[in-house]
Amino acid sequence: MMPHDLDGVCNCLAARKAARYLTAFYDKALAPTGIRITQFTILHKLQRLGLMGVNQLAAAMAMDRTTLAANLKPLDREGFLRLTVNPEDRRARLIKITVKGEKQLEQCLPLWSEAQTHFEEQYGAEKAKNARELLTEVLLTGLDPWAE
Repeated sequence: MMPHDLDGVCNCLAARKAARYLTAFYDKALAPTGIRITQFTILHKLQRLGLMGVNQLAAAMAMDRTTLAANLKPLDREGFLRLTVNPEDRRARLIKITVKGEKQLEQCLPLWSEAQTHFEEQYGAEKAKNARELLTEVLLTGLDPWAE
């Protein structure tokens, strides 16, 4: 039987509402840089992990390839990353952050840090840490949403 209202019942709805709320908050904080939080996290992941394939990055970001590709286009266009053909598999692409991308990331980091601190002051640092841990556990459920 379908519940009358999915609020408070649907796991996905609760997570998506919180994700949209936090995304808007972090996007607003990063607005002076012209980078959105999703793009910031992609650049940060590339800086930390180095050269990688699109599939690897999609897995690392827990993102489907189509959504990742949409987020990579403006970063590539702005010269913040470079997409190249994988010499081992010409159908695949490799991604690397550029020097310009690293400089952009440096410009974003203080704004991200300020937003992070502000959120944790409002929500509670311990609650935020616990929420991150719980949400990370969701990724370990084995549901494999992108399996074909």
